[in-house]
Amino acid sequence: MAHVSNHALNKVLLRTQGCQFAHNYERMQSLSLTYCFSPVLEELYKDRPKEERVTAMKRYLEYFNTHPLAIPFILGICAALEETTDEDHKDAVTGIKTSLMGPFAGLGDSMLNLTWYPIAGSIGASLCVSNGSLIGPLVMFLLINVLYWPLKYFGIHMGYTKGMELIEQGGVALIERLGNLANVLGVIVVGCLIPQTVKLTTGLQFAFSEGDPLVIQTQLDAVMPYMLPVILTLICYKLIKKGQGKNTAQVIIGIIVFALVFAAIGYYTGVSIFA
Repeated sequence: MAHVSNHALNKVLLRTQGCQFAHNYERMQSLSLTYCFSPVLEELYKDRPKEERVTAMKRYLEYFNTHPLAIPFILGICAALEETTDEDHKDAVTGIKTSLMGPFAGLGDSMLNLTWYPIAGSIGASLCVSNGSLIGPLVMFLLINVLYWPLKYFGIHMGYTKGMELIEQGGVALIERLGNLANVLGVIVVGCLIPQTVKLTTGLQFAFSEGDPLVIQTQLDAVMPYMLPVILTLICYKLIKKGQGKNTAQVIIGIIVFALVFAAIGYYTGVSIFA
């Protein structure tokens, strides 16, 4: 059987950039996975009978769904297995591919979606909010891809050269542990972003016959600073979670209405929720 070249691996890497374009509810990423991996199959099976080429292609049309960042690493391992495994034992390729979906999905979601993406997004958003700069989205895009591309490049090449060695040495357990650690880090990072990105104060105060009025915001800051932003974030989180993300637009509109109504109340009665 032929040897997998770096050219084929790099073609797979480039094709994984569009791995989210062919989802279907029956087999999820199977179509895009087959398209991404076809350069390797074309090299390995170019001199083999048509039946074997068809069978090899069908192996990657099975159900598959994981984080896009993990696809190059998994396909690198599959390339090594396709190259070294006899045709009668190709079920091992499908087994390894299937067993790696879950751990890598959790790792990608926790380390990127819940950790790095919010960090990059908050930096870009802060540039837009502070001075109205349009460079914010570009900074976010660059920060994400500065991490994304190297991980995918080394993922496919390391998956091809050392992937099975890492798995045999307990790499799956390590991946799951890293995923749990990244989840904790993601929660900490998102929690730290709340005081910087969510601004909510109250102008409510009570006047007494003698002395200075009792300013509620001052009392809240003395007990627990940023209590109101945390409460507002928690309410939005609960509403979006209850609606499974389908009511995000309604939540945003609700916040705008909430701000306008209480700003009007503050203007006419002396009570202000937003300062």
